[in-house]
Amino acid sequence: MRMRKLGSHDIMVSELGLGCEGLTKGDEEAERLLKAALEGGINFLDMYSPEPALRRMVGRVMAEMPQHLVVQAHLCSVWQDGQYKRTRNLAQVEKSFDELLEALGTETVDIGMVHYVDSLKDWQEIENGPLFDYVKGLKENGTIRLVGLSSHNPQAAMAAIESGLIDVLMFSVNPCYDLQPPDEDVEQLWAADKYKDTLINMNPEREALYLECQRRGIAITVMKAFGGGDLLSAEHSPAGVALSEDACLQYALTRPAVASVMAGIRTMDELHNLLAFEEADPAQVDYAAELAAFPKIRWEGHCMYCGHCAPCPEKIDIAYVEKLYNLADGPDGVPETVREHYAALDAKASDCIECGACETRCPFEVHIREDMKGASELFGS
Repeated sequence: MRMRKLGSHDIMVSELGLGCEGLTKGDEEAERLLKAALEGGINFLDMYSPEPALRRMVGRVMAEMPQHLVVQAHLCSVWQDGQYKRTRNLAQVEKSFDELLEALGTETVDIGMVHYVDSLKDWQEIENGPLFDYVKGLKENGTIRLVGLSSHNPQAAMAAIESGLIDVLMFSVNPCYDLQPPDEDVEQLWAADKYKDTLINMNPEREALYLECQRRGIAITVMKAFGGGDLLSAEHSPAGVALSEDACLQYALTRPAVASVMAGIRTMDELHNLLAFEEADPAQVDYAAELAAFPKIRWEGHCMYCGHCAPCPEKIDIAYVEKLYNLADGPDGVPETVREHYAALDAKASDCIECGACETRCPFEVHIREDMKGASELFGS
């Protein structure tokens, strides 16, 4: 299992994480599934569900396992009348979180995630109210190491990121949702009428969000990489074609700032298919051809970091240079970390001999030679 750093923090997480959809019964089958995931190298668990049996089962497994399990624990997700409910009521949030810690048999978790913030108004009320005072207090006293927020709306997420209060962002990332403009109604991300006209390139607000997270060292943990399974079916995919699971995973993992994809695995077969991604060959995880085949969707002149431009005769890692070039385009100039990453490259944009071989292979018609000139002027040699 490949491991990644959680943003700028000293926590290493598996690039494939586990959502809790298949664990919510908290029964023996769910316990076997969780243990098999951990044995497969997964060390990262998202717990959005407050289901008591799930929490107790995870606590039992944590007590038995020698290695540390990184838990993304959702605040504001409570259990009432036998079902999940989202709340902003501070007393309910506190009670539910105390019950979570007790069930897990721990006094601390790595991430305390403010749950499901999809509107600017909601974020502003949280930021300026007693709820966030409570969350900050949890971090100050060490009960949580990092503050997280989950969202489907890039505008609400960007406001939270720019506040400087968030360490981890859980966000819906996949090749279809990334085409859609911000909307406070999450249902619009896969509404059929949103895909009836030709769409061109990634929504700029989503791209800006990912890049800003990378600049600030804020980790993105991915939800909805398969669109709830819809993207894997030609009948249900908003793209009109089925995508492969591996392509969806690789797409998400190549977005800026992404640390891990949280997959909602429900069966052992699904888990085995997920873990097989780690051994897949490059052709199997290649998403470029699948994206280029989308009907009524065009990707023009926009680097998707797919790597089809390689190999470069001068050994320039073109996709990585493109990413650094995009990251350098910030309001405050070139971030020092970006400049350092560029300086560490063995082959730089200034080594480009303008042969154009990369452009003949690019499925998205990126003007790579122009970008290499721009990067060379920006970063120097």
